[in-house]
Amino acid sequence: MNAQEPAPTRRGLSAPEELLTVPQVMARLQLGRSAVYDLLRTGQLASITLGRARRIPAHALADFIHTRLEQEAAA
Repeated sequence: MNAQEPAPTRRGLSAPEELLTVPQVMARLQLGRSAVYDLLRTGQLASITLGRARRIPAHALADFIHTRLEQEAAA
């Protein structure tokens, strides 16, 4: 195993992904609830549903921010 690779866990998967709640995303983006749900509804921000709970993987939030920064730079 390469020293830079994360150590594998059960079934060869890396560490579990951090999942954020809608209020956590609201706080990080400083947006209201409706604005965050609009981003989820339009697919601009990826999420998963666990029962009735909506969770946003931390990498999805980082990807969204990166994409928006690239769009702003290109404009």
